[in-house]
Amino acid sequence: MSIDTKTIVQLRDMTGAGIADCKKALEEAGGSIETAIENLRKRGEIKAAKKSAERTASEGLIGAYIHGAGKVGALVNVACETDFVARTDDFTNLVRDIGMQIAAMAPTYVSPDQIPAEIIEKEKEIYREQLKQEGKPEAMWDKIMEGKLNKFYEDVCLLNQAYIKDDSIKVSDMVNTMMAKTGEKIVVREFSRFQV
Repeated sequence: MSIDTKTIVQLRDMTGAGIADCKKALEEAGGSIETAIENLRKRGEIKAAKKSAERTASEGLIGAYIHGAGKVGALVNVACETDFVARTDDFTNLVRDIGMQIAAMAPTYVSPDQIPAEIIEKEKEIYREQLKQEGKPEAMWDKIMEGKLNKFYEDVCLLNQAYIKDDSIKVSDMVNTMMAKTGEKIVVREFSRFQV
């Protein structure tokens, strides 16, 4: 299938991926931009994980987001590798959008690995009791509990939440897209949410 240059450039502008990667993703997706973005995201997550393991993020910004009449606010620390990236409009907007996400969705943790083991065990205990009460076969409990835990992570972990401006992506996808665009490791370190 022949992909026109305009579509390749459009995908590049949307994702920050290289021209060759965009062309290949569009060819694999039969010209569908949505599918190509999904494919690039999957590959980008692999690249992002590799970058995370190899690099340190020692620069970044602390962003503040105050909503409406000043009744809800959030502070967030987002790190990157260089002050050059930290000063870009794209990075500043990312930090602001993450702050808005925190103010709106009130996550408790950045990611599942920050949840204390005793809280996860307590959730599993609750799920086991629910499944027992519902009469579900015990052989299926592990599979069902995995789904319930993933839903729990979506509720309490910032990076697992659906992005409030586009619920077809998660906050982690937004961060990974910025990593692909800048070529730098980006980490949401910590946040605080305040409400009157």
